[in-house]
Amino acid sequence: MSFQDKATRSGTNLYSEVTDRIVAQLEEGIVPWVRPWDDGSAALGLPRNAGTGRRYSGINVLILWSRLFEQGYSSQRWLTYAQAQALGGNVRKGEQGTTVCYADRFTPKDRDDASTGPDGEPRQIAFLKRFTVFNIDQCDGLAVEPTAPVSTWNKALIIPRAQLLMDSIQADIRVCGGEAYYAPQDDHICVPQPEHYYEPINWYRTVLHELGHWTGHRSRLDRLPDSGFGSPAYAREELVAEMASAFLCAELGIVPTVRHADYLGAWLTVLREDSKAIFRAASQASKAADYLLAFLPQEEDVA
Repeated sequence: MSFQDKATRSGTNLYSEVTDRIVAQLEEGIVPWVRPWDDGSAALGLPRNAGTGRRYSGINVLILWSRLFEQGYSSQRWLTYAQAQALGGNVRKGEQGTTVCYADRFTPKDRDDASTGPDGEPRQIAFLKRFTVFNIDQCDGLAVEPTAPVSTWNKALIIPRAQLLMDSIQADIRVCGGEAYYAPQDDHICVPQPEHYYEPINWYRTVLHELGHWTGHRSRLDRLPDSGFGSPAYAREELVAEMASAFLCAELGIVPTVRHADYLGAWLTVLREDSKAIFRAASQASKAADYLLAFLPQEEDVA
């Protein structure tokens, strides 16, 4: 079996494994990008590499969050076996790692059936590569700072930071009417009055969701579909905005919640029909969240 065939087979299996797991969770009413953060174990935030400090992105966020809650780990920091050793520690014997992945491309060589592009150049083939990471709770002797204790999230601290992000982005956010939406033709966001929400923090959750859509404008990440409400493409865009909002909320210290649960059936249809859909959506959601978080000062790089 060639490297190309092995890479394709491995990637296909990984796509199916992750998608089947997420579909099963959704069928049980568990939304994998919205988990019980109030269980007191791990602090809010996106998972980070303990060696580099860089954030994990895309589907790896969902994979690591799922593992975090299944095992009750107290830290959002992960590393490979080799990184644990490089930091002066070790993974405890018998500990089971978590499989994450990254996408890459290669150009097949010395193959008569290798595909080519429009100009005859070799066409690159995308594949997923697996690797294994461990939570720092699974390690001993690491030369890393201990995980900060989890404290009750403080709205007096969180809301100003969320407001700072909104002010820094300088999007056209209008308080108008009784519905929340993003209007791409005029490039503005419309949200109800903050006092219409039982909890003020929900107004910020709503704005963050609409900012997820805002990133898709053709002048930014150029992602928005041409089709309208109710189409599969529209459902996929809602999935991207939901996850982007969850990623943003986690980084800002806001407990993520589902803003549009009525799309659950449509999301399940999309995922059942295409095992790569959740990978694409998670990747686009990370790009949207990264785009917005870059407006905050002194943000760390993303991995």
